[in-house]
Amino acid sequence: MSIAETYQQVIAWSKDVSLAGAIFEMLDWDLQVNLPKKGFARRSDQLAWIQGQRHRRLTDKEMVAKVYELADRMNELDADAQVNVREWKRALDRATKAPVELVEEIARHNSLTQGVWIEARKNSDFAKFAPYLEKTVDLQKQLASAWGFARPYDGLLDANEPFATEASIRALLDDLKARLVPFLHRIFGAKQYDASPIVGRNFPVDKQREFGLAVIGKLGFDFDGGRQDVSAHPFCTGTKGDVRITSRFFADDPRPSLFGMIHEAGHAMYEQGLPDDRLGTPLGESVSLGVHESQSRFWENIVGRSIPMWRYFYPEIKKAFPAALGDVPLETFHRCVNVVAPSLIRVEADEATYNLHIILRFEIERALLAGELRVADLPAAWNAKMKEYLDIAVPNDAEGVLQDVHWSLGSLGYFPTYTIGTLYGAQLWDKIRADMPGLEALIARGEFAPLLEWLRQHIHRYGKRYGGDELIERATGKKPTAEPFMNYLREKFGPLYGV
Repeated sequence: MSIAETYQQVIAWSKDVSLAGAIFEMLDWDLQVNLPKKGFARRSDQLAWIQGQRHRRLTDKEMVAKVYELADRMNELDADAQVNVREWKRALDRATKAPVELVEEIARHNSLTQGVWIEARKNSDFAKFAPYLEKTVDLQKQLASAWGFARPYDGLLDANEPFATEASIRALLDDLKARLVPFLHRIFGAKQYDASPIVGRNFPVDKQREFGLAVIGKLGFDFDGGRQDVSAHPFCTGTKGDVRITSRFFADDPRPSLFGMIHEAGHAMYEQGLPDDRLGTPLGESVSLGVHESQSRFWENIVGRSIPMWRYFYPEIKKAFPAALGDVPLETFHRCVNVVAPSLIRVEADEATYNLHIILRFEIERALLAGELRVADLPAAWNAKMKEYLDIAVPNDAEGVLQDVHWSLGSLGYFPTYTIGTLYGAQLWDKIRADMPGLEALIARGEFAPLLEWLRQHIHRYGKRYGGDELIERATGKKPTAEPFMNYLREKFGPLYGV
């Protein structure tokens, strides 16, 4: 068989594996959006089965041999094929080491755990969730060990952000913290303001959803290739052609739903921008969670909370909520969506304090996986770090250790990618402004297509061709650092707070 024929067989296999993953994602989306309470046990069996089938197909001995044959003959392949083979081999180097029984057990356990987390969070009952989290930690440690990682957290980080390690993340976060904390102290020492001019007023949920849908449609979310629903925790899932996003709503505050929708739409627009002709292969997949977060946090914060954005959308939101916003000037509204203040909830935190929430979670996850922190002691450790980093007393576990969905999904090693994405996004903003001198004026006129097209050309279309750091360096001409993000914070919040 020629190498071209072998490669085409592997392409077909890759698309089969991708289809199984897409089916899993839709079943999991339904679990979080539509599933009746009594359906979790049955759904856990369904998810375990499809994940097991996917794993068996992924690790099919004949196909594994063909991938390794291609890897041995890389010099006979074109550049695109070399990228695909490189990524297939990387996936197989892990998958062939993980027993199918462990893969199925993780899928079954995670789906059951999501239902438990929803109830535990609703009732602020960490004791109900704790034994499930203990098993999650154990299963994830088994998985990292099967992959060959001596340090479990290194393996789980690498699965989310290729080539990241506990040491590299610690260095990144320590550097950022050293720059960020003094800046925050200056802000906290300045004259403070809050969101009371808008929070506490009546923002009907149906109107919030209607306005939010209009906003993300204007930004570039393709409703013919996606949809928006409600869930306990906002998320994005699916693949090009069928990308699902969710949000949650509060009748007295439009900010969580609106900026949550913009955030998830940022993820979705990345998926919608991947190349059609590469779907089902690594060249048609997003490169990393850090790059994914660069897109979501870019749209949510850098664009979504900017004054040019609201010069365009503020007349529209006032029409949607005339009673609540009729007496609120644009400048006041802009300040209300850019308040810098310590907060309990990560997804509602401002840009300046947000990464302290990530540092807290990184330190806790690292300690859990290293055996330095027991699950039973997690609420106390969480509350102590919230006091240390943000000077906040946590009133209950629902607003503390139970607030995030990630651990119920088995997603340990995920949280640092939010900070990686935050730094990437700020660096992209620097470059886009240099390339498009009239960018703010375009945004103020509601012309978002040129901005989305820049991201399509410099980020989305490459799939997994480059690693995260390399992709950002190619797009911006500079290695990723924390400095562009700190410059962005100073430029934005310095004038707002007079620091």
